[in-house]
Amino acid sequence: MISDKELATRVAISGDQRAFTLLVDRHQSSIRNYLRRLMAGDNAAADDLAQETFLAAFLKMSSWRGTAKFSTWLHTIAYRKFLDYQRKHKRYLVMAEVPYSEDNSGENVESEIMAQHLMGLLKPKDRAVLTMAYAAGMSHAEIATVVDQPLGSVKARIHRAKLKLNKWLKKNDHSLQTQTKSQLHQGEQNHA
Repeated sequence: MISDKELATRVAISGDQRAFTLLVDRHQSSIRNYLRRLMAGDNAAADDLAQETFLAAFLKMSSWRGTAKFSTWLHTIAYRKFLDYQRKHKRYLVMAEVPYSEDNSGENVESEIMAQHLMGLLKPKDRAVLTMAYAAGMSHAEIATVVDQPLGSVKARIHRAKLKLNKWLKKNDHSLQTQTKSQLHQGEQNHA
């Protein structure tokens, strides 16, 4: 398998469309899911931001130095696109209806609806770091790079966001409480 670095080099040097297509194929699912969580269920806007992210990546490919993982660089671009969107709209992002998708079973749809609802309870920056940590599986150091914050601030933000979600779950005694808590604790063990 050709590495991301080699593909990115081909794109940067010669504008290789096939190399870029391979990069998009590898990373589009992760970026789309990340942006969908950040957008708290506004999937149409999230998909538009994902397209903007890959367009920006194509145009700026020569600026990726390879010091961080390619996926971290893409998440950084996606995060900035999200912040730009938020500034332009100057409103809090609200929950949108979650459309049925053929690739989702009933259980997955319920879990996704719950996850989007919970993410909608958080401030955008808290959604961002929590999504990167648990949905994208990024390390705290990688997250700090993406959001351009000190490592300690990222850890504190993740901790406070988890506390807020756990408090809401406890207060509302939702049936997914146990499952969601175990996912948060499992992810915490992976990032410790």
